[in-house]
Amino acid sequence: MKAALLRRAINLWPPLFGSGIRITRLSADFRDAEIALRQTWLNGNRHRAHFGGSLFAMTDVGYALMIGRIMGRDYAVWDKSGEIEFVSPGRGTVRARFHLTAEKVAEIREATKGGAKYLPVFDVDVVDDAGKLVAKARRTIYVRQRRRAAVPLDKPGSPPISG
Repeated sequence: MKAALLRRAINLWPPLFGSGIRITRLSADFRDAEIALRQTWLNGNRHRAHFGGSLFAMTDVGYALMIGRIMGRDYAVWDKSGEIEFVSPGRGTVRARFHLTAEKVAEIREATKGGAKYLPVFDVDVVDDAGKLVAKARRTIYVRQRRRAAVPLDKPGSPPISG
């Protein structure tokens, strides 16, 4: 699925749509993304700032989605864990930017050869429209080459690969 179509589809996914979270940019090669959270009465707290859970949720989809699309169906990819530090009240629209370098993708491929799991860690800043830091999140992504993809076909005694 092309990045533009995937971005539109994910923006309609109820957990994100209902929270006001939108992927505003997703590059065609899945190496750059921006996720925005527009403040509404549904995602605000009693201090008229963004609810912390919404700020954390907006950092959840980025790297797992990007790595999953880049690595392809031969890899299991999901968000394993995360933490967030709230720095200042977030009001209005806040944004998080995600970027994967070619070197990082190569590192992930090398670390997962033969089916080994790899847990890369990524830092994500959430900023407001003025560029003020609202929160710092750290996401750990689980990546593993699926068994059927990790077993060489020419290896004697290897199990048959089923669809």
